Amino acid sequence: MKKIKKTNKTNPVVTLISLAVSFVMGFVFSGTDMAGVASFADISVSGALPLPESSAVLVGSLIHCIAGKSVGRNIVKISAMVLIVIAKMFYEPRNDPKINGFITALGVFVSGMAVSALIGEIPYKLIFYIFYGGLAGFTSYSLSCILSGLKKRFVLDFSTSDGCAYAIVYTVFIASLCSLDIPYINIGLISGITVTLTGAYYYRHTGGVICGSLTACGAFLSSMDCGMSVVLLPATALLTGYMNRLKNTTASLCFVGINFTLMVLTGITENSIYSMIDIICGAMLFIVISPAYSDKWIATGSDYVSALPDIISARSDFLSATMRCVRSESEKISEVLTRNNIRNITAKEVINAVCIECRRKSECWKNNYSATKSGFNRLSAMNEFSAESFPYELKDCLYRDGLVAFFRKNAIEKAEAKRREIRNAENMTILSEQFRTMEEITLSVGVRPEIRYSAPISKIVINKLNKFGFFPSDVIAYYNDKNRLHIEIYFNISNAPENFTRVRDLIADELKINLEESLPVSSDEKTRIRFFEKPEYRLEVYTSSLCADISGENGDTSAVFNDGTGKSYVIISDGMGNGKNASVESRMVVQMFRRLINSGTEYRTAVRIINSVMVNKSPEETFATLDAMCIDLDTCGLTVMKSGASATLIRHRNTIRKITAPTFPIGIYNRAELFESVCDFEAGDIIIMFSDGISENEYRFIKELLLRTDDIKNIVDEICAKADVFNPTVHSDDITVIGIRCHKNI
Repeated sequence: MKKIKKTNKTNPVVTLISLAVSFVMGFVFSGTDMAGVASFADISVSGALPLPESSAVLVGSLIHCIAGKSVGRNIVKISAMVLIVIAKMFYEPRNDPKINGFITALGVFVSGMAVSALIGEIPYKLIFYIFYGGLAGFTSYSLSCILSGLKKRFVLDFSTSDGCAYAIVYTVFIASLCSLDIPYINIGLISGITVTLTGAYYYRHTGGVICGSLTACGAFLSSMDCGMSVVLLPATALLTGYMNRLKNTTASLCFVGINFTLMVLTGITENSIYSMIDIICGAMLFIVISPAYSDKWIATGSDYVSALPDIISARSDFLSATMRCVRSESEKISEVLTRNNIRNITAKEVINAVCIECRRKSECWKNNYSATKSGFNRLSAMNEFSAESFPYELKDCLYRDGLVAFFRKNAIEKAEAKRREIRNAENMTILSEQFRTMEEITLSVGVRPEIRYSAPISKIVINKLNKFGFFPSDVIAYYNDKNRLHIEIYFNISNAPENFTRVRDLIADELKINLEESLPVSSDEKTRIRFFEKPEYRLEVYTSSLCADISGENGDTSAVFNDGTGKSYVIISDGMGNGKNASVESRMVVQMFRRLINSGTEYRTAVRIINSVMVNKSPEETFATLDAMCIDLDTCGLTVMKSGASATLIRHRNTIRKITAPTFPIGIYNRAELFESVCDFEAGDIIIMFSDGISENEYRFIKELLLRTDDIKNIVDEICAKADVFNPTVHSDDITVIGIRCHKNI
């Protein structure tokens, strides 16, 4: 299969904003200093960005130098950025961080050496430009790593090795901004203080100390006086970090108060007064922006690590309880279906079958009742029949041969029933052991989920629900790998709400976001409901069905459900035969599949469990097909699952693909057979599923419909309407047709 490379079309608005931001950064950083020399922040930014943005940085820096008449003083920086832009023309669109860092360092070194050669200072400047170029190149490499990570996942991730890159870039930028010449205030310090207070408030003392230390380091790199003014900032952030339970305004006042106290204790100077102005400005800026803060865009990993045991424990306990509940229900079903399967023959049955025309019937059953009954009981207990073993009480019976034939037939039926009972008992024993094993596995094994736990949102949800009279046992809020919010809420059965719509509305109102919900799932102890942000894609589903007979009972069962993690399932099950009995079988398969999937069971395991239940639930042979589609609504990925099901037709772009599965239905063998296939699927594609009531003769007609129209309702209705026309046999079967079309959410 050929892979088609997708081309990404850049939004013009995004491009203009990117160029504008790059231009501003070049303009601002061009006039900054660091450690007594010109800052290399603009050079590093130019080296890290793609060619268009890199050129914008160069233009911004050049305009600033021309306006400030400092072209000569900044000729090395300008020349270095020119060389960087020229180099990017040759290796773009490749944007490797190592190459960016190397090009930046080399550009600074070559530019510095060329200028030094012109003024005759090469021996003195050689070591300086090697060091200066190395720092600029390393900073460019760090910024390039950050930008590459943001392209893959738009989150500031401090939990990986990129956290070091963020620290380097942050320190360099703060040092550069601190050197800006603005009366009375220091932009670098105000920015650093705002970040420090944010880190202390949302990530407690750890976040505060880290941000405060980096801010102080950047200030010292700018100048000694600037660094001394915030030398105690890490200590202030440490103390403020323990006040994260307070309101943001109260925490800000405490932050300012602690800074003022430490300033008084260390001695107030003229620089201290200006530093206090910066601290107040930073605190006020924090108050303004903190309501808009969301940990959706920042990942530290600390909350996830601390909450991981709780997440695994809650999920494992719930899944284990669900397995125990399903096992108990299957045992009850088997007990009911096998009850009274073996019984003894009554005297009335013998009279009706053998003695009905005998002229001595009255004499045997009235005058010699005890002896006759005793003889019949002995016959009923025999497995082998012969003249020697024939009961003496019945030696004068006129229908002796008929009596022996009757009880011989009964003995065979009893033996068969006993054999089925033993087999069923053995199977149920095996099944119960399988379930018990699964319970133990789910309790002991935990797979690390690809999620990012959100402690603040979990806390907000609990407080909101408690305020309005809902008391969940567990609340787990997290972001998935697509940065989409999910909330799992567990209630004890005794206090679970009857309607979860109110719960969803309360949470959505508090978080100011729209939430969708999956169907609640219950074990014998708890009920779980999942709420989630709207995914990238949505499904349009239309179903139509016809019954084979006049009973009105369709043997097919279908369902559409979302498991609450971003996957939607569409399933059809066709029971054996048609009518009520087939409906019972197919309904059981669909209900168990949906329950197991929603409980967190992997679909292969779910199919094996359902097969075990179907094989062992009764002594009669029963089976049902399984045809399921799993669509990942975050990526539009499609997985097809089939056990004895009919073909599925998929329209992908302008081609029609037929998916068939040479497998047996569920319930025929002890070992389940499952066909699975991952198929290409995207927005606008259509899937047509149907039960075996649709003849293969109709496939060509269905393909023509799929290529002719996008209206899945019309397609499904036409398929059902033409089913009898294309059916080559007189006998008809139940029909179910489902059309699925994927759309991109707006």
